[in-house]
Formats: sequence, structure tokens, C-alpha cells
Amino acid sequence: MERIPVFILVILYFVSTEVACNGYTHISNNVQSERRALIDFKSGLTDPNNRLSSWKGNNYCYWHGIGCENGIGFVVSINLRNPYPIENEYGNQSYMNLSGVISPSLIKLKYLKYLDLSFNSFKAIPIPQFFGSMKNLIYLNLSHCGFIGEIPSNLGNLSNLQYLDFSSKYTYHNDFGYSSDLFIKNIEWMTSLVSLKHLSANNVNFSMVGSQWSEVLNKLPMLIELHLDDCSLFGSIPSPSFVNFTSLSVIVISSNGFNSTFPEWLLNVSSLVSIDISQNELHGKIPLGLGELRNLQQLDLSGNYLEGNISQLLRKSWKKIEFLNLAVNDLHGSIPSSIGNFCNLQYLDLSYNNLNGSLPDIINGTETCNSKSPLPNLRELHLQHNQLMGKLSNWLGELVTPHFPGVR
Repeated sequence: MERIPVFILVILYFVSTEVACNGYTHISNNVQSERRALIDFKSGLTDPNNRLSSWKGNNYCYWHGIGCENGIGFVVSINLRNPYPIENEYGNQSYMNLSGVISPSLIKLKYLKYLDLSFNSFKAIPIPQFFGSMKNLIYLNLSHCGFIGEIPSNLGNLSNLQYLDFSSKYTYHNDFGYSSDLFIKNIEWMTSLVSLKHLSANNVNFSMVGSQWSEVLNKLPMLIELHLDDCSLFGSIPSPSFVNFTSLSVIVISSNGFNSTFPEWLLNVSSLVSIDISQNELHGKIPLGLGELRNLQQLDLSGNYLEGNISQLLRKSWKKIEFLNLAVNDLHGSIPSSIGNFCNLQYLDLSYNNLNGSLPDIINGTETCNSKSPLPNLRELHLQHNQLMGKLSNWLGELVTPHFPGVR
């Protein structure tokens, strides 16, 4: 084997040494920059209970709420969610709240993917605009923080974002009804959130958005969960021109002002597991097709003006249904024996309707559910304030661990 000349070995030694030193210096500088960014962030916060008392020294990867990339030291997660968010008896927020100012030094954390500041108390300040520059974020939770003002549209720059929650903690009553300290004027920016899987905006005022919301959110191909409870939405629930909710599993649009028939386009979303459109002003018939959604486990349509024959509704398959709340509507008819085929049903509320007749003497299901008792998973049943007559059926006593506060 031919020997390598000594001078070449010397050159290789100096080159490798310089590369190693420069690489170490580069990493060291980055580590110092990450630490300074965290210290600057902490300096803007008010921390009455010293939750951040561990934020000292050089090894910030061991500071409370900080997660780092293994072996490198880059900050990839900050989790400062309030661990005790429940308000006390005087209505004050938990003493564990962080408050103050959120420093833009967070922008320097180039590898940050996860940020959770939820259930703290950043009262009377808007959501910082610079969050829209943190383009590596995958998870952003700013819920119940007391922010005010418009949701910044530059959050649309976060094309890697998979989880976004900016639900507001507060709603208040004004001359126009209930409103929120947080609002959205234009929702078009959300179409850029192409990776989004979870969106929660409960108690955020969407009244200026109008009917655009469903068309815009329909353009998010990966969306799995949508939570828009009490968002001042009103009118009809518009049907997208082309239903693209191919991954949607959960939709919560309860406590709004929808005044329309049931949005039948939802029957084309076979991936749905949970639907909650309770506490609105829906009218017309409950579509029988709901009972054929093969993945549906939870349905809450309570507190509307919906009509339907309960016997026809409950004769559908409802293969996986666990939670069914149709209370406070205008349902009529008698409860059929086929209800016994709801093998997974845990909660059923049919109270405050116009049901009549008597409960069936015998119900189906012992063979279908492979159980000795009917409705083997039912734990709670509400039937009060109907026009039911007759004696309680014997099968009620055969249920496993029953709780029937609404059986009269």
C-alpha cells in the first residue's frame, strides 16, 4: 500500500481541527442564543408563584416546560400551560397564572415546534403578530389566555401547523347579544394552513365572517377536528360547493345562532365520529341518514326545533353510537324495541319532546350484542317531560349499573 506523504497528513490534521472547532463554535453560539432568548422571554412574564424558578444556570434543557432536541440543545418545545386553570370561588383566575408581556425573543428559537401558553392570563393584550413568523411551529395553543382584539391573519404563514387553539375564555353580553374579546374579520388566511388537523376557536366572535367559514375550512384537506362553539355564527349552515372534508372526525358548532335545516352535506362525510350542533335554532326533520354514518359515536342535536319520528330514527343501524342527545326538540312517536340493538350506547337523552305510548315490553339486542342483558353499556337514560304512559318495563331492571335520573 502506498504511504500518504507526511505533509498531506499535516494539512488534513489542521483542516479537520479547524472544521471541528468551527462546528463547535457554531453550536456553542447557537446554544447561547437559545438561552438568551428564553431569559428575555422570562423577563417579560409575571410569575407570582415562581413556576419558572428553575430557569437559571446554563442547562436550559432541564428548565421547567422546556424540551430540547437530543444531543444538540436546540429548543423544540415550550409547555407553560397553567396546571391549575380552574377559577376560585371569588371568580379570580388561578394563582398559578403567568401574565405580562410575551417577548418577540421567541422568534430566535428557530427550531421551536411546540408552544403551549394556555390557561394563563395575558389580559388586555392582543395575540402577538410575531407568532406568524415562527414557521416551524406544528402545535400552537393560546386558548383561555385573556387575549383581546383581532386574531392576526399572518398566522396563515404557519404552513406546518397541525394543531391551533385560540379559544377565548370570556364571553360578555352587549346590545347585540353575547360577544367575545377575540374576533376574526376575515377567515381567508386559514386556507394557507394546509397541514392543519385540529382547529379550536370556541368563544371567538366570527360574526363578521358570515357564511364563508364552511367554504374556507373545507379547503383544509387534513382537518380532523373542528371546534367552533359559541362563535356568534348565524343564519344557515352553508353547504360547500364541493365537500372536501375527507378526514373530518369531529365537528362542534354548538351554541351559535344557526336558523336552518340540518346541514345534510354532513351525511357525505363518512369519517365523522362526533357531531355537536346543540343549542341552535335548527328546524325541519332530522335526516334518517344520520343513523347510517358508519363511524358515528356521538351525536348532540339537543336544544333545537327539530322534528322526526323517534321510531323511524331508532330503527336505523347506529352501529357505533355511544352518546345520543336529542333532548328539547319536537320528536314524536314511540320508542321501538329495536333500540336494544344499540350495543355500544352509554348515554341516551330524549327528554323534553313529544314522545308518546309506552316503553316496549321487550327489546331486541341480547343476541346482537352477545350479552345476557339488553343495552349492556347503557349508563344514563333521560325520558322525562314527554307523554309516555304505562308501567316501567322489566328490562330496565336488567340493565348493568343503570343511572336513570330522567325516567319517571
